[in-house]
Amino acid sequence: MAVRERRQTVLRVIVEDYITRAVPVASNAIVDRYGLNVSPATIRNDTAYLEQEGYVIRPHHSAGSVPTDKAYRYYVELLGQDIDLPDAERYLIHRAFQEAEEELEQWLKTLAAFLARLVHNLVVITSPKAVRCRLQHLDLVALQDFMALLVVVLYEARVRRQVLPLSRKVSQDELTSLANKLTSLYSGMTGTEILAEMEGLPPEERQISQCLAEVIAAEDKLEHGEPYVEGLRLLLSQPELMNSPRMLGILEALEGEDWLKGMSCQEFSRGGVKVVIGEENQEPALQDLSLIASRYGVLDKASGIVGVVGPKRMDYARAISSLNCLTALLSNSVAEYV
Repeated sequence: MAVRERRQTVLRVIVEDYITRAVPVASNAIVDRYGLNVSPATIRNDTAYLEQEGYVIRPHHSAGSVPTDKAYRYYVELLGQDIDLPDAERYLIHRAFQEAEEELEQWLKTLAAFLARLVHNLVVITSPKAVRCRLQHLDLVALQDFMALLVVVLYEARVRRQVLPLSRKVSQDELTSLANKLTSLYSGMTGTEILAEMEGLPPEERQISQCLAEVIAAEDKLEHGEPYVEGLRLLLSQPELMNSPRMLGILEALEGEDWLKGMSCQEFSRGGVKVVIGEENQEPALQDLSLIASRYGVLDKASGIVGVVGPKRMDYARAISSLNCLTALLSNSVAEYV
């Protein structure tokens, strides 16, 4: 085996062993566990070279090797995107997908919880969001004499509500009649199309139409759909995070939505995943972690994100192959409704 090839093998072994055991990898262990036909002294020379090149660090002089962000990036590029999930786990994902509740919110929560258990880390799934939201139907519900609740149902099963002040007392029967008329007029339209269509309507209907268009416009500005996050306990139970002094910062970052916005803005190749490792993450508090994310849905119509968040020492092959499987199923499901 050539020197370069052997060093690449040693680096891959260090990464995989550290992913599995979460302890520094000693040179003797590399020889004993992986049957490399060289001496421990040769492996020590190879790890010294890898340390010099920035692929590994050693907590102290006599300790074993720990992969750096550069090593994980090399390993992920070596894995590639096309990783097959074992048949048994593929079957479990398919079964979980089929058995999940039909109601969208519960369905995505169930899938996120299942995937979190499978990869033993935090998982987020955002609901599918249309490039341009379109009205499916609207309802008007009387609240008080001069106030109603506007219920806006968009395609992709998204519901938004807005309190609507009225200039006169309107009965529920009148509100229902107004809702039916405007649904018939606007169904399938974007907010911009509704604004263009409402000219010439009576003042009361224009007021409702204006409010309706504003609700849709606000939805269009969102960078991602509703997030469903599961597995925080699994993430925080990882050895390197349990007693980390940075735990509070990680929790605060994950409770906000800035990291989700960053994930939504990531560029995804068609059918592929995006892997963000350590300091590649724009959120400083999350630079001890890695993010693996994939977009599902129908290009230029409606899409969502599935992501796995874990320590840099996560099982990348398992996470990538699991995302490949689940995003394909979710994309097929979204395609039936757009």
